Amino acid sequence: MNAKAKTARKLLVGMPVYDAVDMLDVTGPHEMLSWAGIDVELVAAKKGMHCFRNGFRFEVTRSFAKASRYDVLWVPGGDPAALNVLMKDKTYLGFLRSKAAETPLVASVCEGAMLLAAAGLLDGYEATTHWAFIPCLKRYQKVKVVEGHPRYHLDRDRLTGGGISSGLDETLKLIELLQGTDAAKAVQLSTQYFPCPPVSGNIPPADTCPLDDAGTVVPRCKDAA
Repeated sequence: MNAKAKTARKLLVGMPVYDAVDMLDVTGPHEMLSWAGIDVELVAAKKGMHCFRNGFRFEVTRSFAKASRYDVLWVPGGDPAALNVLMKDKTYLGFLRSKAAETPLVASVCEGAMLLAAAGLLDGYEATTHWAFIPCLKRYQKVKVVEGHPRYHLDRDRLTGGGISSGLDETLKLIELLQGTDAAKAVQLSTQYFPCPPVSGNIPPADTCPLDDAGTVVPRCKDAA
């Protein structure tokens, strides 16, 4: 491939999804990236219909075996029961490891950091996650958990995000890394992302790991009508 062709190729972000994945962890970044002209590929162990944590169904048209080569690997969080299964799933963790080895930047949002940690992909890195799952992440002694509750944290080729809505801020940072500050500002304006919530509050300290009581019974997808 010549230099001109390389320049013309669109950037591609791969999102390895699963049943009971958090909806906004996937759709929020997907929307922001689309406004930047960056392609997103949803990929799963098996292609076909899957469902978000709330039961909303969506289709994945590419399996792990047919996954493309990515510029960024983006790992979303999900239902704790699903995480308990995936954190021991050789197929899912193996996919993360193989793709991370060939991908310039690896990212997670929310509890997706737990999947990266389980795969050993946060060893030696600073990282963050959903505030309630910080005690879970701290169990990985080779991972340095960032103090406080940052919306996102960048450590070399690892970009990790806080809980669910943090993925919007994190994606703007990702766009800035890939395309520059002006591109990120343009997406911010196009999506009118200037948050001013009608309520305010504080994030409480977390002392227990939600994974401990979650079990491994993953919520089933609702049957299509």
